Amino acid sequence: MLTLCGFSASNYYNKVKFALLEKGAPFEEELAWVGATDAQASPLGKVPYLKTADGAVCESAVMLEYIEQKYPQNPLVPADPFAAAKVRELALFLDLHLELVARNLYPEAFFGGKVSDSVKEKTAAQLEKNVAAFAKLAKFSPFVAGDSLTLADCSAVTHLPLISGATKLVYGKDFLAELPAREYLKMMGERPHMQKVNADRKANMELMMSRMKAKS
Repeated sequence: MLTLCGFSASNYYNKVKFALLEKGAPFEEELAWVGATDAQASPLGKVPYLKTADGAVCESAVMLEYIEQKYPQNPLVPADPFAAAKVRELALFLDLHLELVARNLYPEAFFGGKVSDSVKEKTAAQLEKNVAAFAKLAKFSPFVAGDSLTLADCSAVTHLPLISGATKLVYGKDFLAELPAREYLKMMGERPHMQKVNADRKANMELMMSRMKAKS
């Protein structure tokens, strides 16, 4: 039995959780807030991390690869080597060049903080460039990498709503507006496993916000 550790408001936690659900892999969940993680399992104190019978694994991309190899049913990576590489390319691109850049905006967009004008300007320029590049890689036909659900969708379905929301709130403009992201997210939101992920995320977000208020 696997144990997924972290909290459901985290998009990286949900990226792994969605994969586990879609693959039908048996797992339990263990609530672990940032600052209250297992130091051996997650040396940087980040979430999520995965406890297995052989030990713990951190970094969501590595966790997805482990799950894919451990539970080959309902594959999320194509058998063809080039097609598999393109799926991994998209997943990494979403993590590094879209979500990680947009994350600079989250303090102001979602948590009542402020982001400096210089950071906003730099982030906007980088996002515009990176979204245009992503548009050349993504298929949306109907899934982000093609006609099948893949690991790239695990990143897309959890990251794109945050990128869209953050840019709208900070700049008054959805940087994903020219992509079919809204239609894609609507389609993905109809999947029962995504509905569970979203319901758990909403409940956990309320808990997280109440914890933050209590600390302030």
